Amino acid sequence: MDVVRSLLFYVTFYLGTIFFVIVTGLASFVNEELMRRTARGWSLYHRLCARWLLGIRVVVEGEMPGGGVLVAMKHESFYEAIDLPAQMRHPAPFPKAELTELPGWGWAARRYGAVVVERGEGARALRKMISSARGFAAKGRTLAIFPEGTRVPTGQRPPLQSGFAGVYKLLGLPVVPVAVNSGRLYHRRWKKPGTITVRVGERIEPGLPREEIEARVLAAINVLNV
Repeated sequence: MDVVRSLLFYVTFYLGTIFFVIVTGLASFVNEELMRRTARGWSLYHRLCARWLLGIRVVVEGEMPGGGVLVAMKHESFYEAIDLPAQMRHPAPFPKAELTELPGWGWAARRYGAVVVERGEGARALRKMISSARGFAAKGRTLAIFPEGTRVPTGQRPPLQSGFAGVYKLLGLPVVPVAVNSGRLYHRRWKKPGTITVRVGERIEPGLPREEIEARVLAAINVLNV
């Protein structure tokens, strides 16, 4: 049944995604609010497909913050990445540069607004990221980053990417850590029914030393990692 459910999900969700990519792109030429609503619609459509085709529901414990903060979220699967617009009001994510080069989706993501992460570019790339992030924060958008840098299998606790501490220091914003346990259900191939929990941690003030902010965020995003 997991295979059948997953195949139905892939067909339904990705066909719908083509529609939403086109509509979101067109909406971006009308106004930002319409574009935001269509992007959120895509995220809610994904949640609906996961609920009724895969048997996966999501429970959020705590309240997601508004603008003016950096949300640092555990990354175990694509679920939490796609679900961001459904959880927050017009978040500004930090996608890898290669994702923004995907046909259709990359164009729509750039129009929506994202802080593109260009790995291997050193200080120049970091300055560009910070400038972009500050611009989004000034507009009241919540910045959402996956500090581990990539998807991490359930049960593993790798150190955070070194760039996270730099982003935290240069932005001077409080951090809200968010734990997620999606990896045990939302596998890359055949997905399983169940409940995904998203737990919002306590806000962490800006200005902490690198070792302390990394330790606190790492502990908070892994509280569901059992």
